[in-house]
Amino acid sequence: MLIDKQHNQDKQYFQAEFKNVAKESIGWLENLAWEYHCKIEKKEWKSKYNNYVIYDYEPFCSDGFEINLTLSSRQIEYLNFVRFLYENKMHTIGYLKNCLTL
Repeated sequence: MLIDKQHNQDKQYFQAEFKNVAKESIGWLENLAWEYHCKIEKKEWKSKYNNYVIYDYEPFCSDGFEINLTLSSRQIEYLNFVRFLYENKMHTIGYLKNCLTL
């Protein structure tokens, strides 16, 4: 994940990019962004096999695509908290999957 600071006409806003988001987590992450006053700047499906194939909508067959989501907010604390919640959820899911394989 990247957090870049950008300026737009004397207004300061921050962006965070979430790469390779699981398809099952997209709805949850969008609701979380809305709840914490973040705007979805860009949502794209990028092919894992061809770098030049990028869609801004969900393709008919989304297998073989990674989902990238860019959020922006005027306060970086909101983005940091969304990132914190997302990373904790992914860590918990990974831990539970590991427990199932035991």
